Amino acid sequence: MSYSTNAPAGFCDWPDVQILTAGERRIPAHSNVLASASPVLESMLDQPRKRGGEERVISILGVPCGAVDAFVRLLYSSRCVPPAAEMGEHGVHLLVLSHVYQVGWLKRACERALASGLAVGSVVDLLVLARRCDAPWLHLRCMRVIAEDFDAVERTEAWRFLQDNDPWLELDILRSLQDAHLGQKRRRRKREEQRLYAELSEAMECLQHICTDGCTDVRPSGCEAPPRDRAHCPNPTTCRGLQQLIRHLPACNRKKQQQLGCTRCKRLWQLLRLHASICLHPDPCSVPLCSQFKRKMGEMKAKEEEEDKWGLLAKKVASARVMCCLARRNAVPVSLAEAELTD
Repeated sequence: MSYSTNAPAGFCDWPDVQILTAGERRIPAHSNVLASASPVLESMLDQPRKRGGEERVISILGVPCGAVDAFVRLLYSSRCVPPAAEMGEHGVHLLVLSHVYQVGWLKRACERALASGLAVGSVVDLLVLARRCDAPWLHLRCMRVIAEDFDAVERTEAWRFLQDNDPWLELDILRSLQDAHLGQKRRRRKREEQRLYAELSEAMECLQHICTDGCTDVRPSGCEAPPRDRAHCPNPTTCRGLQQLIRHLPACNRKKQQQLGCTRCKRLWQLLRLHASICLHPDPCSVPLCSQFKRKMGEMKAKEEEEDKWGLLAKKVASARVMCCLARRNAVPVSLAEAELTD
C-alpha cells in the first residue's frame, strides 16, 4: 500500500522509504512526511545510507502489521482524530508506537481513547502500559478505576500476575490508594470544619440580632417593641435554637448545674465567649457579658494553650463571617435584576 495520494503538497510523488513490518511486509512511504511527523524517524532518515543502496528501509517490528499500517496512515492524516474502530483494534499498539517515535498528538489521542474504555479486567495491564509509556493522564484514570472497585480488581488474573512478578509495583499501587484515601478523608474533614465555622458565624450574627433588635421570643431588656417577624431573622432556625438556650438559662436547676454541669448552659457560655473573642463593637456591647469576657481575656495570660485554641477558632469563624458577607453581597435579588433589565 502506498500513501502517495495522501502526501501533502510540495512532497515528492513517489515513495522513497520502505517500512518493514512483521511478516516481511513492506509499506511504501515518503521520507519527508515521516520526518515532519516524528523526530525519531527524522533522526533515522538522516543517517547515511549503506554503500550501494538507494532504497531506505525502516524496520518497525514487534507489533502487528495492521497496527503499523494504521500508525503510518495516521502520520499522513495531519493530526486528524483517529477513527474509533482503529483505536479499538490497535489502541494499545498505537500508544506504544506514538511513545517510541515521539508523536505527541497521537499519544494524547490514544490515552483518551483507552481511558474511555477502561474496564476492571484490563485496567491493571493498561496501568502497567501507562507507566512504561510515560502516559500520566491514562495512569491517573487507571488509578481512579482501581480505587473505585479495588475488590473486583484484586480478583482478576492480571492482579495476581502482578503480585507474583512485580511486587514493587503492587506496593506502589497500594501506597497510592492509601494516599488517595487519606487525602479524601482530609478533604472531607476540611469541608466539615468549614461547615462548622460557617454555622458558628451564623450563630454569632443571630446572637447579635437577638440582643440588639430582639426576635420572636427574646428581646433586649427594657425593649417594649413587639418581637420582629421571622422574615427579618438572619437564619430563623439558628435564631430559634439560640432563643431556646437563652430562655433555658434562668430556668436551669442551679444545684444540678454546680454538681454535674448543664450542657445547654455550657453551650451558651461558649457562644458568648466566642462572640467576645470576635466582637468589634465598642463598649458597651448589646450582647450580655461581652465586656466582662473581653476584660477577663485580656487579664488571662497563664492559660496560653487554651487561649491559642480559642484564638484560632475565633480567627476561622471571623474569616467565615467575612466570606458569608461577601457571598451575600454578590447575590443580586431577582426583582432587582429584572428592574435593571427593564430600565
